[in-house]
Amino acid sequence: MSAVIQPRKAQYVVCDGNEAAALAVALARVDMVAVYPITPQSSLVEYLAKFVADGKLAAELVDVEGEHSVLSVLQGAALAGARTYTATCGPGLAFMFEPYIRTPGLRLPLVMSIVTRDTLSPQSVWGGHQDAMSVREAGWIQMYCESVQEVLDTVVMAYRIAEDHNVMLPVNVCHDGNYLSYGSTRIELPAQDAVDTFLGTPDVNWHAALDPLRPMAIDPLTGGAGGVGPALFVGYRKGQCAGMHNALEAITATHQEWGRITGRQHAPLIEEYRMDGAEFAILTLGSMTGAGKDAIDEARTRGLAVGLVKVKTYRPFPVAALAAALNDVKAIGVVDRSVDFGWNCGPLYRDTLSALHHVAAPIRSQSFIGGLAGADITVEDFGRVIETTSALVRGAGGATIWINDKDRAPA
Repeated sequence: MSAVIQPRKAQYVVCDGNEAAALAVALARVDMVAVYPITPQSSLVEYLAKFVADGKLAAELVDVEGEHSVLSVLQGAALAGARTYTATCGPGLAFMFEPYIRTPGLRLPLVMSIVTRDTLSPQSVWGGHQDAMSVREAGWIQMYCESVQEVLDTVVMAYRIAEDHNVMLPVNVCHDGNYLSYGSTRIELPAQDAVDTFLGTPDVNWHAALDPLRPMAIDPLTGGAGGVGPALFVGYRKGQCAGMHNALEAITATHQEWGRITGRQHAPLIEEYRMDGAEFAILTLGSMTGAGKDAIDEARTRGLAVGLVKVKTYRPFPVAALAAALNDVKAIGVVDRSVDFGWNCGPLYRDTLSALHHVAAPIRSQSFIGGLAGADITVEDFGRVIETTSALVRGAGGATIWINDKDRAPA
């Protein structure tokens, strides 16, 4: 049943993406936070610590020695019934990998922000999507934010999605390092009572619990020649895949309800921008989308029939929604902020090619990679993406184009 929320006077604050994530954690009334600082996530930890010290967040703030312990601590907390939160990026995510891949197998509805950062080496502490993309097949739900407002709203929504009984999977809310982590803007804060009603009481360990009144074995060892172990393991994997598939519906319903309560509508799976009558389209992920939309507007004034599709939910991949959005276009240009090393293209590009098997007619495509190590992807860069993609309508595409390559020939 939809909650009835009384209207109120809007409350606005100016903050960056890291503070917006911390504000969302406070609004969600989490029980335990464990975070280890790492650039460009560090200020998020500082905001959370300040909120706890000031009494704004009544949570247990656990001081640990590294990211591996961060997630291990929160697994125990979730099994004991706590709503939990953490954040990391880059090398911190790599250090966290063992408990990270264990979390979805335990079906624990943790929420974690990835303040995206490019990976080593060469050394980089700047933004890029490579860290989050490197764990895209680990079983976590992944959603990417375009704006600071979307960071706050998505972190709140992530708890409802993760704790849905048909999902019960951890959620990564990804926001771009540097561009959103440190970029400040005005956002609207939802009312605390609205968030309380929206999320309800934490219900995170109804299925598996550290509870002496209902003893059970958690994370049993599977295997052996008799076949029972492998069959049990297969059952777990099938359950995870089912939960991930169910998440598409849960994400959509959650965004619709959040929009009804707050008046802010964020696209749950994909956003279509000026796709009416589009002959070709570009695809984006994260904060680059704003520059992409500006370039689309400029191209439309010149008579180019081009649109844009932003992917919000990356895991589970929104195959049906994306195929429907692209069904009538003749060509696409996909802009990634990371690299799929096995295919010499971008990860979003490769996943999009898979989705194109579900469209009615062949679509020509081109992979673009830009924004690595914090580089800008400007409106002018998107203008060149649009021109290149426009040419695909009349001919085949070529090798991956590296937008910020110092050796790139002049346009």
